[in-house]
Amino acid sequence: MYLPPQFATTDPAIALALMRAHPFAQLITTDDDGFPFLTPLPLHVVEAGEGGEGLTLLGHVARPNPQAAHLRARPQALAVFNGPHAYMTPRVYPDLQRVPTWNYLTVQARVEARFIDSFDDKDRLLKHLIHDHDPAYAEQWRGLPEDFQHKLMQGIHAFELRVLELRCKVKLNQHRRESHAAMLRLYEQGGEQEQALAGWMRRLNLGTTEP
Repeated sequence: MYLPPQFATTDPAIALALMRAHPFAQLITTDDDGFPFLTPLPLHVVEAGEGGEGLTLLGHVARPNPQAAHLRARPQALAVFNGPHAYMTPRVYPDLQRVPTWNYLTVQARVEARFIDSFDDKDRLLKHLIHDHDPAYAEQWRGLPEDFQHKLMQGIHAFELRVLELRCKVKLNQHRRESHAAMLRLYEQGGEQEQALAGWMRRLNLGTTEP
């Protein structure tokens, strides 16, 4: 990912917040011909240590998905979490000779896969995902017949993705302070994506005071 220094953040709390708020990621591997292969999937974030160290991601794909074979042959992959994004008009500047752009937040994690094969480990992984997205379903899952659960487990490839490197991009026009106050006002009046960006601007103290 192209990452100019003004948009790079090394604060692991920002990356973790984005990954947890936007868990529907894109897992990218390469096929046997070296061509990128992508699976959209939810990933559960497990933080083992301080400062983002020891970070792992839990997920699974359907058994027929060839990405599992890619990961077994080449365990390193890329997981991408896309946060809020929106257009930015040049009308936010006090002068006219400016151009439009797009603001967004994203996290790219270089990962190494380890497959989870036992029933109990797969069950723990699925319970994490159920807790993330549908905790009311947990009791129903626990009540399913054991043979049915085993059949479902056989239909997936489950894995743990150990994070080797995190790259977090926060593109909010940080280097153009003269635009911040007007940009914040416009985003606060916009739709869901714009309002989410406004929230991040306030979190990072962008536009909260006049230049």
